Amino acid sequence: MDLRASRLVAAFAGLIGLALAPAAYAQTAAPAAPAAQAAPAAPAARPSRPPRYGYEVVNVFPHDPTAFTQGLEFHDGLFLESTGRHPSSVRRVRLEDGEVLAKRELDMQFFGEGLTAVGDRILTLTWQGGHGFVWNIDTLEPAGTFSYSGEGWGLTHDETRVILSDGTPTLRFLDPDTLQQTGSVEVTYMGRPLDRLNELEFIEGEVWANIWQTDFIVRIDPSTGVVTGVIDLSGILPDPVHNPADDVLNGIAWDAANKRLFVTGKNWPKLFEIRLTEAR
Repeated sequence: MDLRASRLVAAFAGLIGLALAPAAYAQTAAPAAPAAQAAPAAPAARPSRPPRYGYEVVNVFPHDPTAFTQGLEFHDGLFLESTGRHPSSVRRVRLEDGEVLAKRELDMQFFGEGLTAVGDRILTLTWQGGHGFVWNIDTLEPAGTFSYSGEGWGLTHDETRVILSDGTPTLRFLDPDTLQQTGSVEVTYMGRPLDRLNELEFIEGEVWANIWQTDFIVRIDPSTGVVTGVIDLSGILPDPVHNPADDVLNGIAWDAANKRLFVTGKNWPKLFEIRLTEAR
């Protein structure tokens, strides 16, 4: 296994340790009595490692370095972005120069999280307390609230469902009209649960998710939860960040009409249009 692959598995919550745990136990357990024994069962086939993609930078755009990016979506030629910390905000941002065209701040008690646009509404999450907000997509005027259990991290949607991450290996599915949970799926990497799923984007039938505090985006089959690919964005921001533990890669946006992929991070001064390179 090469160094990059080792970093990848280590970043994914010690999955190798979990995978090796049964073998380690078998080496230390007392041997069975030499009675008649059944033939040992063939070991289960280990899931194959999903392909890993690199990237090429196509364009670089300015990004507000004070924006603690939690959600990002491309809509009608602009970015919709939600930010965390205090005060958290939801905003409309021009791509070309990063100018914030409109902004609505949350009350100081709320720590903003993920965002998605469904029809004429923007939905945003908060980290703790289960408080969700609905905004008018054109004016950012408040248009309602909703609630959910546990934490809120990332948000996206497909044709029929809103999809929510909460920091665990579970993706939840919500009805887009009632915003009540209708189902869920556990996300797995090589057969093991994968947590720290953060910002989400739905791209051509897959859920793409930032893995918090790593340089990786995973591609998830929403019907099974299986990670079908990993994107390694190591080195995309050459500039040093103020706080490496907090100012991490977070923010995926897809321009479906023009097949453009954008990424950024928390408090990053730049936003990148990228193209994936061949899987290996």
